[in-house]
Amino acid sequence: MFRLGLIINPFAGIGGRVGLKGSDGADVRRIALQLGAPQLARTKVKNCLIQFKNRFDKITIITVSGEMGEQVCSELGLTYEIASFCKTPSTDLDTKEAVKAIQDSNIDLLLFAGGDGTARNIFEVSDQCNPVLGIPAGVKIHSGVYAVSAEAAGLLVNDLVDGKMLSLVSADVVDIDEQAFRQGKVKAQKYGELNVPASLRYVQAVKNGNSEIEELVFQDIAAEVIESMDDNIYYVIGSGTTCAEIMRQLGLTNTLLGSDIVHQESLIKSDAVESDLLALIESGAEVIFVITVIGGQGHILGRGNHQLSPQVVKSVGWDCFVVIATKSKLEELNNRPLLVDTGDIELDHALHGLKQVICGYRDYVLYPVGLKRD
Repeated sequence: MFRLGLIINPFAGIGGRVGLKGSDGADVRRIALQLGAPQLARTKVKNCLIQFKNRFDKITIITVSGEMGEQVCSELGLTYEIASFCKTPSTDLDTKEAVKAIQDSNIDLLLFAGGDGTARNIFEVSDQCNPVLGIPAGVKIHSGVYAVSAEAAGLLVNDLVDGKMLSLVSADVVDIDEQAFRQGKVKAQKYGELNVPASLRYVQAVKNGNSEIEELVFQDIAAEVIESMDDNIYYVIGSGTTCAEIMRQLGLTNTLLGSDIVHQESLIKSDAVESDLLALIESGAEVIFVITVIGGQGHILGRGNHQLSPQVVKSVGWDCFVVIATKSKLEELNNRPLLVDTGDIELDHALHGLKQVICGYRDYVLYPVGLKRD
């Protein structure tokens, strides 16, 4: 019987759609809930677990009471044991206690849902030899211990349960300063490494935050986007340095780690949240979203732009998304596809295919998007 440890941070990602840039701390969680932010970690865990539903009879889950694992296991009819009991609402101390208790239960793999803060909590108390795998559910996902999506995590577990031989590799645990993050500054720190089952297809690379800035290429990309702008269209300029150059050339204040709404080269809304974007779409306005690629990982949706939720994507349509990236950033992917991790598996698969990417002035490439459904 495969013994699978399971820990869920039920608050992971809660600040994403309401523009809070993270979910660390009770105050941030309280504000997020007051703003109506959904708790999405549980859904992502279900999306992971159903990928190996045909193996449920071969698996025993070792988990935590209540919303940190027990509820999901019960709903899916999984065989499970409770190794640790958590408070309500749960805290990072509950996560750490759960890790120690679960790893004492002779597990084959620790599967956890959260963001970089959760990965850091696990690293701080973990048996470094015990393999782990993260289900990406947080706003900040810089660490290399996470699968590229919840579905990919489930497919990898499926391979492990089937006895397929996978190497164990050391992956970085990285976290950033959330306060600085909210002010548009990325201060990343490596805390250590954890062992993860190796799969280039299913496990993400560590975010590349130190690549050389290609100023001239950024300027060419921005010039191409600006020249194509139509005064009748609203533009949502996404996060990242490549998108920031568009705002700089327009002479507008940029939210480096958020989305800004621009119309007729004027800033209409800074740091727009999901509800702002849905209201704009529902008003009947024509909207174009400009997004870029996260270096090293290849994600264009689901990392740092949770405001672009499944409902937003479905409401406006994939054709209304413009992808921009330098060719060097695409080359770093080593022929891996651009990735989408919206939290809606069916939508993620629907976005699979070739997408035009603006790589410079009058310079375009067609690049594959999404993991193909087997």
